[in-house]
This record gives sequence, C-alpha cells and structure tokens, in this order.
Amino acid sequence: MLRNYSVRTDLALEEKERFESDDVEIQGVVLEEDYDEEQELKVTRVEIRTENGAKAMGKPVGTYLTLETPNLAIPDEETHMNISARLCGYIGELIRKNTEEKDDLSVLVVGLGNRNVTPDALGPYVADHLSVTRHIVKEYGKYAMGVDHANLISAIVPGVMGQTGMESTEIIRGIVNEIHPDLVIAVDALAARNSKRLNRTLQIADTGIHPGSGVGNHRSGLTEETLGVPVIGIGVPTVVDAATIVNDTMENFIAALETSDSLKGVGEVLRSYNAGEKYEFVKELIAPHLNGMFVTPKDVDEMIHHISHTISEALNMLFSEQA
Repeated sequence: MLRNYSVRTDLALEEKERFESDDVEIQGVVLEEDYDEEQELKVTRVEIRTENGAKAMGKPVGTYLTLETPNLAIPDEETHMNISARLCGYIGELIRKNTEEKDDLSVLVVGLGNRNVTPDALGPYVADHLSVTRHIVKEYGKYAMGVDHANLISAIVPGVMGQTGMESTEIIRGIVNEIHPDLVIAVDALAARNSKRLNRTLQIADTGIHPGSGVGNHRSGLTEETLGVPVIGIGVPTVVDAATIVNDTMENFIAALETSDSLKGVGEVLRSYNAGEKYEFVKELIAPHLNGMFVTPKDVDEMIHHISHTISEALNMLFSEQA
C-alpha cells in the first residue's frame, strides 16, 4: 500500500477522499456534507480536530469549507451573486470563530499570485475589485462614510518571488507589523486532484494558506504562526497536474475494459490497484516528459474574471454588512 504517494492538491476535501477510497477512517477528522438542489451547490465541511488527524491529512488543525457548483463557471450575474451571498456567510462564520467581536474590524486582504499568468492571477484580480476603506476612515473618520461603524479594509498584491526576490510572507509580515490588522484574508489560486473541480470549487479555511504548495513550490505559509494574527485562506483550483489527467483517463479506460467480455479480466486487475498504486503507475507512464506539467482549461481567462468578481463581491458584502 502506497499511503504516502504525492497527490498535487490544495483541497482538504480531496485529501479526505483519498483515505475514503481505501475505506480508511481518520481519527480526529470529521466530514459533513450539505447539498442545495435549487442552487446546485454542495458544501463540505472538513474539521481536523487533533494533531494526529492533521498529520494523517497533511494539513493543520482547523476548519475547511468547500463549496462545489458547476454554476461557478457560468457567466451569469444573478447566479454569481447568489454564490457570493453564500460565500459571504461562510467567510463571516470563520471570521467570527477566529477573531474577537468588535465594532470596527481591521482587515488586510492579500491577493497572492502572478497577475501576468492567468491561472495564477485570481488573488490580484480579487484585490483589484475590492472596496478598500482604510484610507478613507483614517483620513476623514468613519462618519465621512455615513455609518456609525466602519471596517478598515486594506489590500495588497505582493507579487511572486521571481518578481520581488522576497517571500510573500516576508512582505506581508512587514505590513502586518506596521498596520496591525485584526485579521488577514489571503486569496490564491490552488491545484486540484480532480479535473472536474477546476474553476468549480471554492475552499475557505481558517488555517491560512501556503502559496504554491499544490504545484510543488514550497513557500513559507501565511498563517497565524507566521504573521501573528488569524489568517483566513480563500482559494479556487485553477490547475491540475498532468498525472491527474492521465489518471482520470485511465479510470474511464478501466470502466470500458470491464464492459468487454474479452478484456474484463484486465480491467478487474487494474481496478484492484488502490489510488496510490494507480497514481504511481501513471507517473511512470508519463515520465519524464510530462512530469511537472500543469494543465488549465482553455477558457481560464473568462473564468478567472467571473470568479474573482464573485469572491470580491462576497467580501464587499460581508464588510458592508458588518459596518
């Protein structure tokens, strides 16, 4: 059994599914699911409650909320507003869980990624559409905005190490030490294990975010431990690794073999492999030319545009509601 095989994914849900496929129960990890038929929205809550559970999952103790809907990739304004409203509620839930209740919350939103590479531009695009208010409140006071309470929202796009020569964490830590926000919200593009989740899934976590981890770029994470304040991570999978594409194709191939009278035995043998063995087999098939290659949908430009608006609108709704 190849329990420690490497799956390129940032989604806690997919880590949990990896164990369920082998009928393995993880102590200290709880999964709850809810499905809204009207909006075609599936919400999965993965709670890692113990250090043993965190070790098995390869992710920190905390809450991971995953929203899955095919409508996220549809360019319909009303649909995206409905998703924004749901997203707003879930982000608010994690904020209330991890911060002290106060009237005027200071929040730093970090748009991670490289705006020059479309699949990695989600974070910068969200920051572009955000309603920032810190400068107005600092300059004119909250009453200039016509409200009794005003959240101080600021945003930064730190770029990537190849552009700045610095870790994103180093840049954000310096800003946090200067402006002392109550909370950091980090938005980033993620990598998925299942190609069906590309641009159709949103993950919100109260454990922060590790830029580039899904594609093998291990950078210092934006977490409460590294920044000194709670960090909410918001991400959307925009890429899968080439081995995933081949692995999904192999699953369809096995299903086809099992329907054939003459090749049914071959299909049953391949089906007997566990997920780890299949993945390692696929990696050997594509090595060395496709190893390290990541794939994104051809209409990723349009999708990133719509999804970034959905996330920024959820944040704008949330902080205007709390004002």
